[in-house]
Amino acid sequence: MAERTESTLTIDAPPEHVLEVITDLGRYPEWAGGITAVEVLDTDADGRPTEARLTMSNGPVRDTLHVRYDYAVTTGGTGTMSWSLVEPGSVTSKMDGAYVLVEAGAGTQVTYRLEVDVTMRLPGLLRRKAEKVITDAALKDLRARAER
Repeated sequence: MAERTESTLTIDAPPEHVLEVITDLGRYPEWAGGITAVEVLDTDADGRPTEARLTMSNGPVRDTLHVRYDYAVTTGGTGTMSWSLVEPGSVTSKMDGAYVLVEAGAGTQVTYRLEVDVTMRLPGLLRRKAEKVITDAALKDLRARAER
């Protein structure tokens, strides 16, 4: 059964810049921990990815995921970039997530939401801890990239 986790932090960069970073999927292997390769399969009229294949490696867990992206964003970069699996991977059976960007003064408040289900059995406490580590790392990696 999939469980949802969520975490929020503020990035010292405007929303349009943060949106630019999170939609540049091809550069994820440079900064997003655990993502080793990305192939963009399709884009929308604005050039943002709408489908991609991501190869992930976190310790002993390796998977390739076919992901669909949706956007509900303003021209100023606020709003939501969400994603979900098109087809399950070898380990990941469900993955829904989102970056929610809200203007916060000169910066951006970013909320990262993630709901994952995997084919292997994990005790509840271990699963929640892993989800929290993934969510916090995703936000910290994003902040480091967007603020440089």
